Amino acid sequence: MDEGSRLWSKDFILSSLINFFFAFVFYLLIVTTSGYAVEVYGASTGEAGLVSSIFSIGALIGRLLLGPYMERIGYKKMLMSSIVLFILISCFYFIHLNIGFLLLTRFLHGMMLGLTMMIVNAMVAHIIPAGRKGEGIGYYSLSTIFATAFGPFLGILLIHSISFELLFAGCIGLSLCSLFVASFIKSPVINIVPAPVERFSLKKYIEPRAVPISLVVLVTAFCYSSVLTYLSFYATQLNLVKTASLFFITYSIAILLSRPFTGKLLDRKGANYVMYPAIIIFAIGMFILSIADNSTLFLLSSVFIGLGFGNIQSCAQAISVNCVPPEKIGLSTATNSNFMNVGLGFGPYLLGTMLGSFSYSQMYAGLSVVIFLTVILYTIVYAKPEKKGLMIRNARELGVK
Repeated sequence: MDEGSRLWSKDFILSSLINFFFAFVFYLLIVTTSGYAVEVYGASTGEAGLVSSIFSIGALIGRLLLGPYMERIGYKKMLMSSIVLFILISCFYFIHLNIGFLLLTRFLHGMMLGLTMMIVNAMVAHIIPAGRKGEGIGYYSLSTIFATAFGPFLGILLIHSISFELLFAGCIGLSLCSLFVASFIKSPVINIVPAPVERFSLKKYIEPRAVPISLVVLVTAFCYSSVLTYLSFYATQLNLVKTASLFFITYSIAILLSRPFTGKLLDRKGANYVMYPAIIIFAIGMFILSIADNSTLFLLSSVFIGLGFGNIQSCAQAISVNCVPPEKIGLSTATNSNFMNVGLGFGPYLLGTMLGSFSYSQMYAGLSVVIFLTVILYTIVYAKPEKKGLMIRNARELGVK
């Protein structure tokens, strides 16, 4: 096989490993820090929820403020620096002052995590061979899928058997492993043309060509945030607590089994062959969750949600990479991640205000309709413009010939 078309290179594998470590820490802390806030600081339910979700908001701010400097400073320098700062901020968890200090720690921790994962995502986008972007990103995103499964599972399991201090120490240990692994990665070489100093512009933080598909990501992430935040409460109401602990395991298995197929389908047939079925399947999964009254339906919904939302994530990331030139890949992937963070970070607050008027079942049923309507949004913002652009390019090529 030609070296230039090789997918499983050393840098690809090491980058995937770093992404797994950081995503694992993210999901593990998401399910444990709210309990930590209540137990150690006597936080209210609202404060505990804020402690958990402010991490995602910090990740968003970190990408917006520091992401534009990624190509100029260099991927490797930024990656090593962000991991070191992530480790240092992790030590703040051992300082017990007040809930305000905990919120600040979570916010800063989220900033460094968001920046680190954005850098790794951009590096991988350059490392993957041009003709295998969909397949490569599909395999790479499996590292996040594994973390999505085992992070919450291990967090819930360990929180009842070890101290929070030991849990935080374990997260620091994984971060140190990431620092060690990152030292062996070769940074991709990108030719950046120096630009004059400009006034504030959104183009420094958002890649316009990535916005259409990122809007689809925002809506679907908003809907998925209901699963991350309220699934355990819904399971308690249904007396399916034990089954709920397996939800993200079956969710991840579904993605794991489908990803090799959907990645190749994306490269060979195009995004529409993946996105349309994925959106519809996601909507079906949320509807099944809304009517679940037994373990079978509950876990079946996780399979559909995994096949749907999991493949929407990877396909959207591949689209955001393919729609820009190499020097804009970092900003494009950051735009995609930022929109996802908006959905995941603010979704729980908006949905929480609705739960006073609606039941969990009604909320999931309503969100299934929203997801289904996303088909229209995807068609308007991406599918139609992409088809029109392809027709124009084909016409020009025929004209030249």
